[in-house]
Amino acid sequence: MIFPIVMYGDPVLRKRAEELKKDTDLKPLIQDMFETMHAANGIGLAAPQIGKAIRLFIVDGTSLNDEEEDMSTFKKAFINPTVLEEHGEEWEFEEGCLSIPNIRESVSRPEKLKIRYYDEEWNLKEEEYDGMKARIIQHEYDHIEGKLFIDYLSPLKKRMLKGKLNDISKGDVDTEYRIIAAKK
Repeated sequence: MIFPIVMYGDPVLRKRAEELKKDTDLKPLIQDMFETMHAANGIGLAAPQIGKAIRLFIVDGTSLNDEEEDMSTFKKAFINPTVLEEHGEEWEFEEGCLSIPNIRESVSRPEKLKIRYYDEEWNLKEEEYDGMKARIIQHEYDHIEGKLFIDYLSPLKKRMLKGKLNDISKGDVDTEYRIIAAKK
């Protein structure tokens, strides 16, 4: 099932998401999230973006042709994740978000992270990522913490985007995927 994507301005995107009970069967939801993300041409999707305030996100970087790193197997779900540390040099990259369509801005993030999470089978994992994989995880992790990529922008840049953001929150935006305008 393909879910509509919740737009900027909806309170669910600003809430710290709730932990999931261990051994909850999330496989159907995860499958639906992958279907939703692919239909919208995304590379990551967090549960709050489909209106569910739970600590779950998915990533799929397999469509990215990155000369620096192999993304061919980077497709997974993160359940109840915790970023244990972020380190390394900060690097800028232009990010976008399915919940904030048609806006892309440069964001600086540390190049490496260590994360603990459960996979779809509820196996506990602790892994390190760097480069683009780390960035995708950081962006999606922010969603379950109630943070958006635009929070990293300067006050001036935010003021310049205010009109576009207001339109997005009203659902007045063109996308190739179904959306839900913000519930105030």
